[in-house]
Amino acid sequence: MAVAKKMSVGQLTLLTAVNMLGSGIILLPSKLAEVGGISILSWLVTATGSLALAYAFARCGMLSRKTGGMGGYAEYTFGKSGNYITNYTYGLSLLIANVAISITAVGYIQTLFGVQLGPVQVGLATIALLWVTTFANFGGASVTGKIGAVTVWGVIAPVALVSTVGWFWFDSSVYAAGWNPHNMPWYDAAGASVAITLWAFLGLESACANGDAVENPEKNVPIAVLGGTLGAAVIYIASTNVIAGIVSNAELVSSTAPFGLVFAQMFNPFVGSIVMGVMVLACIGSLLGWQFTVAQVFKSSADTGYFLPIFAKTNKHGVPITSMLILLAIQTALALLTISPELTKQFDILVNLAVVTNLVPYILCMATVMTLQKISNVPPKKALITNIVAYIAAAYSYLALYSAGAEALMLGGVATIVGYTLFGFVNTRLIRLEALNNSVPTQTVSAQHLTGQSIPVNDLNSINGEIKS
Repeated sequence: MAVAKKMSVGQLTLLTAVNMLGSGIILLPSKLAEVGGISILSWLVTATGSLALAYAFARCGMLSRKTGGMGGYAEYTFGKSGNYITNYTYGLSLLIANVAISITAVGYIQTLFGVQLGPVQVGLATIALLWVTTFANFGGASVTGKIGAVTVWGVIAPVALVSTVGWFWFDSSVYAAGWNPHNMPWYDAAGASVAITLWAFLGLESACANGDAVENPEKNVPIAVLGGTLGAAVIYIASTNVIAGIVSNAELVSSTAPFGLVFAQMFNPFVGSIVMGVMVLACIGSLLGWQFTVAQVFKSSADTGYFLPIFAKTNKHGVPITSMLILLAIQTALALLTISPELTKQFDILVNLAVVTNLVPYILCMATVMTLQKISNVPPKKALITNIVAYIAAAYSYLALYSAGAEALMLGGVATIVGYTLFGFVNTRLIRLEALNNSVPTQTVSAQHLTGQSIPVNDLNSINGEIKS
């Protein structure tokens, strides 16, 4: 039997970097310009925190024997409720992030076609993109994956080009003029943009999912995750800072298409329009893939019994259409509820909320590192290093929570608490169906459940079968 050829550590490192270099960066130069060039301090803080997170996630991926991704990691310390709330908040953060990606595309479309949309029009255009990319996924994942593999280069190529050849247009006087326009103390500047810079690194945990496809995963996955995260950090820092030395701070702050603006100044307006066009396509391609991914996240959790069974229903192509429509309705409401006089303000609200909800699973997973290593009998000296890294990652996560602002913290907290309420319904159903499946009294099962006894995967599959029937 032929053995499938596995990826090298170099290939996995490149894949990890490409996964992070998505549509999240294309409004960043404008957002960072609100703080000024001194926002590089936020990049350094975020790069350090992201590397710590990446390493801790890589170790979790190597040691965990549970399914469910981050939820499986969290279950080692927090049990079933930890598994549930981790995947719930992660799915919610992706749901919100997709609305932000759609708004990013609308911003570039405005500049590309020279139109100025009002707040309501921006909201409606955002919703239209969400609807189109959702309906386009009804045929299955095959076409979606192929489109995304091509369109992602519409972001990566311009960003890489600016990071390298852009330095020939760099003007130190322009950069100096925009260094600290608001005269912020360095410690305020370091924390001011942590949430928005973390936005660019969201998804770093997904790199661990390819562990089975790489040679010598215990050694190479941590190397690839750290290398990919570090590579992405270098590109992010280089691109945003070189742009700050080409385009004046005032122009950057007011732009909804900063990469189109910088290419127009480096070459000519026609080249700037081409860059904006490919970035719009990249955003739409990214949104197409992420709309499918979010539905799959909810479906996988429903398959294991943690989410309501309606999210697990699929059509003949294996597409969870009902789930997609429910999630689309939520996104439509989000787009309407966050309408703001300025597109960038609406983007801010959504990004901060996405970051807050995504940090909940990060913090839970960092808290489980000690337990996971103890269960896995990792030697104390080796475990100590990873534990320290996890503490650093957790401290960074709390800093990012704080920097997201009071409004995002409040809304994210409410959304998380609502998730616990929903878990009450899910948990009650699981106990009842577990009793039916095992033909034992409900009271006995409840006692076993409260002691933390896990439901075997085959039992969960049976439970889901009964739920669906």
